[in-house]
Amino acid sequence: MKAQSSLLPVIVGVLVAIVAVGVSVYAYYEYQVLSAPTSTATSTSTSTSSQIPLKYDSTNKTVFLIISVLTTGPTFNFNGTSNGQLKIYIPAGWSVYVKFVNEQSLPHNLILLQNTTATPSNPDVGQFGKILYIVGATTSNYQTSGISSGQSDSGLWGPLSAGTYMLVCGILGHAQSGMWAVVIVSSNVTTPYTTTS
Repeated sequence: MKAQSSLLPVIVGVLVAIVAVGVSVYAYYEYQVLSAPTSTATSTSTSTSSQIPLKYDSTNKTVFLIISVLTTGPTFNFNGTSNGQLKIYIPAGWSVYVKFVNEQSLPHNLILLQNTTATPSNPDVGQFGKILYIVGATTSNYQTSGISSGQSDSGLWGPLSAGTYMLVCGILGHAQSGMWAVVIVSSNVTTPYTTTS
């Protein structure tokens, strides 16, 4: 009997590890599939190896964006990047359909912020910019609430006016700890893409 009872935790541990790996592989696969370009629209911009094209629909001017909080990389990350390394370029006047996925054990949310500073300057993101859109929380609970591990949420933002914005996690201190990215909306951008630096 003791051999069976000591084997049970090992079996449970292996099953939990398999599920965790499966969820990570699925999220990575989904990010790759939905980030691949599918439109046949012509573009005047040139693509370099550092630009990662985003999936989009030019007929209704919508960009499809997946932002994942990964278990690899920095603790406070978007798609494995932190501190503004991820830059997202969107044509002016287009909308963004965003899917937000949380793989971490901490709760997180996603806010599009019309920022007034170059980097997060306060634990409360509402103090350094205007909150435009939120996924995974509301305007009344964004400082403390988000989606849990393994959950996702989505939303349609826009159309967006030309300007520079910030994607942030609104939970107190998360953006200041590195959980932010830059969104550049410009009439000079004809095909949506991302870069990392």
